[in-house]
Amino acid sequence: MENLTERQAFDAMVLFLEQVYERTESDDIAGLLSDLMLAADNQTSDPAAWQDWLACLQRVTPVHFSQ
Repeated sequence: MENLTERQAFDAMVLFLEQVYERTESDDIAGLLSDLMLAADNQTSDPAAWQDWLACLQRVTPVHFSQ
């Protein structure tokens, strides 16, 4: 598998959460997905969500993702 960009990794995580939501109909996951929705300006609904996402990426990989 090739390296993913930050956006590709984010999109994969959101897709995974959507699939979990479809199976569970969890209100908690629905709320999280709501916070992660991207607006037309590519900003998440919760302004801190993208920064939290980047912090997680830095914790799991020593290699910086491409932008």
